[in-house]
This record gives sequence, structure tokens and C-alpha cells, in this order.
Amino acid sequence: MAWAALTSGGKDSVLSIQKAIDAGLDVEYIVAVRSENRDSYMFHSANIDVVKTIAEVSGREYVEIRTHGRKEEELADLEQGLAALPIEGIIAGAVASVYQRDRVAAIAERLMLKVFTPLWGMEPEQVVSEVASRLDAMIIVTAADGLDEGFLGAHFDQHLIDRLKQVSARRGIHLAGEGGEYESLTLNAPFYSRPITYTSSEVHTSAGRSELILRGFT
Repeated sequence: MAWAALTSGGKDSVLSIQKAIDAGLDVEYIVAVRSENRDSYMFHSANIDVVKTIAEVSGREYVEIRTHGRKEEELADLEQGLAALPIEGIIAGAVASVYQRDRVAAIAERLMLKVFTPLWGMEPEQVVSEVASRLDAMIIVTAADGLDEGFLGAHFDQHLIDRLKQVSARRGIHLAGEGGEYESLTLNAPFYSRPITYTSSEVHTSAGRSELILRGFT
């Protein structure tokens, strides 16, 4: 029976989808939650349009769930959207966020669904190293001391990992960005039929946050 994968297009959720496919799960639905609240506790909003393209290049059905992004209410919106799908389980990219993992697990329990979180409990360096070796992912948001605009657009490789480790040592950020220190976007993965491209980009900066906005995903 089918599984639904929750993703913002970031490295952790896309790597989790890949691991689910590797494990033989039938990942039929790619689910994006489009939140009006950019400060949502649960859902990233940066470059969320990429998720539809991920579904297209991977030959899977795209499902979009809309929410105002109010704390806890957004979870009811997610639950309602998932309840409409003929699935046996949910795939999520949680690494260390108990808040996110517990709430996805609670929704799954109420809907009598299984949960697959293959990155849960992994060492952060192991996560980013696997991302670098298996995906083409880039940083699109920085929101922590020590992470300036110079990190935007950087692709995950050993050089970027070393840079992040230096910031982590000085500032105490989570190496995989699990605390919201940065967000990422995945342009290619083994389950994509081809890399995703975009036609334009621009940087928006506000207090404590810089975002690389990409347009024209194909």
C-alpha cells in the first residue's frame, strides 16, 4: 500500500524519501504543506514551489495542503489533508526535533498510519555527509549567528561541511540545521529522473534572516 512523504524540498526530507524507496516502500504521494506563516514551528515555506517539480521529476502524485500556519491549528490542517489519502504510512525527515517528530507521530496514531523517519537519531555529521554524497542540495536560508549571505547557494560537499563545522564549533549551531539555523533545497536525488533547474534567483534579507529566492523551477 502507498506511503505519503512530507517534504519542503529540503535535504533531510528528500534523503528520507530516498531511504524509503531504498527500503522498498511504495512512495506514491509527495506532500507539501503551504503555510502562510514563514515562522511556522513545523513547516518551511522557502521555495516551496519546488515540491511540485520534485513530484513531477520523480513520477509521483503531488499533494498540497494549505494552512494559515497558526501553532497547533496547522497540525489539524495537515491531519485533514493526510486523512483524505489512501495510504498506510507517512515519511518525514526529522533528525532531532522532538517537537516535529512527536506531532507527526500523534497524527499518524490518530489516523492509524505508520511512520518512517530514517534520519531520526543520526549523528548530524553523518546526515550532512550522506546528503553530500547522495544528493545535490544547496543552502537557501540562513538564520543564525555565524551564517551570513556567503552560505546562500552553497552546495553540500566536504568544503561546505567543514565551513558549517567551524560555525558549529564557534556558535553551537546544529550541524544539520535542525534548529532552523539554515534551510536547504534539493535539486537532484537518485529517485529524480533528472536534475531540477531554475531560471532566476535573488536574495532577500531581513532582521537575522537571509533567503535565496528561486523562480522558474523545471
